[in-house]
Amino acid sequence: MRLIIQIPCFNEAETLPVTLSNLPDRIDGIDEIRVLVIDDGSTDGTAEAARKAGADHVLVLPENRGLAYAFRAGLDEAVRLGADIILNTDADNQYRGQDVPRLVEPILAGRAEMVIGTRDIDAIAEFSASKKMLQRLGSRVVRMVSGTRVSDATSGFRAFSREAALRLNVFSSFSYTLETIIQAGKCNISMAFVPVGTNPKLRESRLYSSTASYLTNSIQTILRIYTLYEPLKAFTLIGLVPVLLGSLIGVRFLYYFFTSGSQGHVQSLILASILIILGFLTIVFGLLADLNGANRRLIEDALFRMRKLELEQGTKDGNNAPSRKDEGTGAL
Repeated sequence: MRLIIQIPCFNEAETLPVTLSNLPDRIDGIDEIRVLVIDDGSTDGTAEAARKAGADHVLVLPENRGLAYAFRAGLDEAVRLGADIILNTDADNQYRGQDVPRLVEPILAGRAEMVIGTRDIDAIAEFSASKKMLQRLGSRVVRMVSGTRVSDATSGFRAFSREAALRLNVFSSFSYTLETIIQAGKCNISMAFVPVGTNPKLRESRLYSSTASYLTNSIQTILRIYTLYEPLKAFTLIGLVPVLLGSLIGVRFLYYFFTSGSQGHVQSLILASILIILGFLTIVFGLLADLNGANRRLIEDALFRMRKLELEQGTKDGNNAPSRKDEGTGAL
């Protein structure tokens, strides 16, 4: 049983050695632990710092593509390296290495395919009151749209079975955290949630420039992924707004028509008709998108099978993970 701990990085030469030094060397039920660092176009020597600090594999991306891209590239590389379980953690040492076995255990026991480390948000001193409130609100929204029990949707401390890693597809360029939870809920990937601790902050977050930017990107991600997997529900909710508004205007027109005669208020009738037609067209678009979603699910299943076949063929051909340290280094 091989565990690969992947760490997406962008200019983390200072904090990465601390993170690597706190990772466990052995875990019950795991035969081999390897560390994969994904250098997302860093300019501060992160790749070299990773090698000096003991990373087994370093994947160097030629330019900065963002956290979501680096995460997906890490999953692909970890699977290619023969991972049975993949654990993702941050390079800033936010999460405790001693909690790694807690995330791996539900997968080893067969109780889950994806495990998320849940922080005690209220106990994190570095988080302001407004950030704690937004974290709770965001997790509540993700619970609603994903149908899961997640209570810390933005936690990047999570583990995946190889099957789950092969099934996940990351479309966002912002962050993978919200998107993969919604995908897991919609694709029936079994999930577990375990409490984890955090370390004192070593640096400020660089994922977003402001709270407004974070909120905007998070809302866009949630809406995009929910609409992708539930287009009929999403378009029906949108379409009902003009239908209801048009119906109210139509009722107003009828009221004046029967009480004041047929003179006037023709504009209300025209507006009501336009709104109702627009609403029904939106719902029809949702129906067409839902039918197209069936094709997307077939494509996702075919992609999963293709990835799995490629992995199995690579294993048969002896092209599995290189055994020599750092031989997995490369560019994507």
